[in-house]
Amino acid sequence: MRKIAFNASALLSPLTGIGQYVRHIALGLQQQSDWESEFFYDVFWSREVRDAPLALTTKLLPWVRQQVPFSYLLRRLVQHRRFAAHAKAERFDLYHEPNLLLLPFDGPSVLTVHDLSWIRHPEAHPAKRVRAMNQYFEPSLRRATRVLTDSDFVKRELMDVFGMPAERIQTVPLGAEDLFRPMAVDETRAALTPRQLTHGQYLLAVGTLEPRKNLGVALRAYMNLPSALRHRFPLVLAGMKGWSTGMLEQQMAPLLQTGEIRLLGYVPRAELAAIIAGAAALVYPSIYEGFGLPPLEAMRCGVPVIASNVSSIPEVVGRNGSGGGILIDPQDVDGFQQAMSMMLTASDVRADLANNALAYSKQFSWERTVTETMAAYRLACGKS
Repeated sequence: MRKIAFNASALLSPLTGIGQYVRHIALGLQQQSDWESEFFYDVFWSREVRDAPLALTTKLLPWVRQQVPFSYLLRRLVQHRRFAAHAKAERFDLYHEPNLLLLPFDGPSVLTVHDLSWIRHPEAHPAKRVRAMNQYFEPSLRRATRVLTDSDFVKRELMDVFGMPAERIQTVPLGAEDLFRPMAVDETRAALTPRQLTHGQYLLAVGTLEPRKNLGVALRAYMNLPSALRHRFPLVLAGMKGWSTGMLEQQMAPLLQTGEIRLLGYVPRAELAAIIAGAAALVYPSIYEGFGLPPLEAMRCGVPVIASNVSSIPEVVGRNGSGGGILIDPQDVDGFQQAMSMMLTASDVRADLANNALAYSKQFSWERTVTETMAAYRLACGKS
């Protein structure tokens, strides 16, 4: 039996896309008879997969990042020492870093690269994050025995930007949990009623509120809809507040007062599945994604998607006419407005797209992700 060290630190915070990826690979590892896994959590090790974030991490880390000078460097130094000491003592056969930057390890390693957004869109990240990634990422990439990407788009990015050979990179698409499925009105009521939402009578956007998600375009498109349509179909935003949201909050303020826009904040997974399943459509105008879980989760619920036609998103949604949504240039406000209007008024078009969405999404699953990741582990160990 081989021993693997797996960095599961993303599970200490509320789970976004990378957190979901980490959780499902970690759970999949525990089911493998030929791998003995141990998980690293920032400064401590465990054989258990955490099922809830640490309250201390959720509340304290944002404050530390803002107030403590060189907090990132200090945290990384502590991580390095704690990880390296235990890894050396345990003599792991393989180390998987699921989030961009390798920790010190002398054996074969697998590195997952979710995107290069800090390079392609540095304006959509805090300056400290961009500086850190520019300093640490490429050395980490060069050290990895094998590199995984969530999409062919990111694989091409690594080849174009860093000259990585294609044979060192393996695309392993992400999946969606079984709790994301079509639901009847009775099944969504418990999640929708407390939030004053009606099944099938709202548009939904899911994701952290930050510049890269491009929600300003969705807001402008929504504001161009007829007033009567806005009153009947509010635009619901589900996701944690990120950074640089001042302009977005100014745009939203008038419609928040009228109830035409609803802010839900972070929503637990089971409730989020019901909220997605009850939406008329998902709006996803992101300017850059390495994969994009919300569109896939919506499609698994039989909910059509209005999304950007850039980066990896067409791989997930499918090209116009073949997948489960409508793809539009991320800066095309009129295009998003017209697509919203069609979703809300042309029930036959929406029904066709919903059926396509459900069918197209079935090619993606976490079981596939785990199986293909295990294959990458075997290749990495063989090449070492």
